[in-house]
Amino acid sequence: MARPAKIQKTNAMRELERAGIAYRAITYEVDESDRSGVHAAAVLGEDPDQVFKTLVTTAPDGDHVVCCIPVAQELDLKAAARVADEKSLEMMHVRDLLGATGYIRGGCSPVGMKRQFRTIVDETCQLFDEIMVSGGRRGLQLAVEPEALVRFCGAAMADICKR
Repeated sequence: MARPAKIQKTNAMRELERAGIAYRAITYEVDESDRSGVHAAAVLGEDPDQVFKTLVTTAPDGDHVVCCIPVAQELDLKAAARVADEKSLEMMHVRDLLGATGYIRGGCSPVGMKRQFRTIVDETCQLFDEIMVSGGRRGLQLAVEPEALVRFCGAAMADICKR
């Protein structure tokens, strides 16, 4: 019987391990023609409400706020700004993502960024025993207990999705 391929560790995986936080690493085939998180959830056979995408926003002073929301939802920038105690937030330009976080689009994780930014996780994460977030590269998801993720990131939990 063939051994499963070993998954190369990412910063996100190493940081969770250092903190003693249990996770499951799940890989999937990336479809270059469809970069949506909804596609990733479908390929994995997971509920799109349980698979979270990581969005990085920029405040007027240039600081960044990380927002994690279910992949099928849209970020409510005004709600996220209120939670972050900012006048406004705007989405970070994709071209700036790698330099600021160390991650590329589609592989951005709230764990293991170059530096820890203020983080907000949509409160619907509490509905699940585990949620999935990017493992730090495209085609890799980490299943983790939401409360452990929130604690580790020092995140706030709030309703930040457009309804």
